[in-house]
Amino acid sequence: MTSINQKNQTKSPAKGSAGGEKKPVVGMLLFGAISLTMYYLLMTNQGIITESTTRGGWYAALPILAAFMFSFIHGAFASNILSVLGIVAKK
Repeated sequence: MTSINQKNQTKSPAKGSAGGEKKPVVGMLLFGAISLTMYYLLMTNQGIITESTTRGGWYAALPILAAFMFSFIHGAFASNILSVLGIVAKK
């Protein structure tokens, strides 16, 4: 015969785990590859980028747009890698 405590036990995910959700490994690899490619292109084409962004007018908005793009891609990569590693915020 089982005791009351044994009947009421439920299986719950370990503390700090993602609750059995799939880990976003593909997203991590994808955003990591995009981020590395963007940084590589930025560093190898500095002359062209500097020439384009110093023309004035609407070209002055290009560095701002690039900063938003880098921020979004790198942030998505960082979020996915933290999820893959099992690091989650406290609720």
